[in-house]
Amino acid sequence: MHRQLQAFQIMPELVTKYFGSVTYQEDGVIEFPSGLPGFEKETEFLVMEPASNAPLTFLQSMQHPDLCFLALAIQGLDPDYQPMITREDLTTLGLDTGSQPHIGGDIRCLAIILVAENGPVTANLLAPVVINRANRRGVQAVRVDSVYSHRHPVMEAVCS
Repeated sequence: MHRQLQAFQIMPELVTKYFGSVTYQEDGVIEFPSGLPGFEKETEFLVMEPASNAPLTFLQSMQHPDLCFLALAIQGLDPDYQPMITREDLTTLGLDTGSQPHIGGDIRCLAIILVAENGPVTANLLAPVVINRANRRGVQAVRVDSVYSHRHPVMEAVCS
């Protein structure tokens, strides 16, 4: 009698301040080669999307349990949003520098959310987090134009 052993993979675990201990798959980790502005040493984040918090996305630092950014898909804030990614950022992402990628296709765009105490909830559309889906590399792509604001009102966009 032959026994077939099922191979199983032990999933890595990450301790976080806001979610406790979470298991994750490696393909959920995004590498930010240059970190994020103001957090240049933070080069790996776990993308977390708990169903109970939809449509929110959390970018949890892999190094610091208490560092977690709140984000929303940019299409939910502005369905007509067009990325404007610099050649340098396209190179970092490993994308063709001859054209802008398409949201939902090659890339995923997230807007970092700011929840000000006693103030409005706003999204940074001026510098979205752009993730190359194929290689799981990300950048915070600061736009060179001023078409969008770093203080885009969220409640109107999400609740309308």
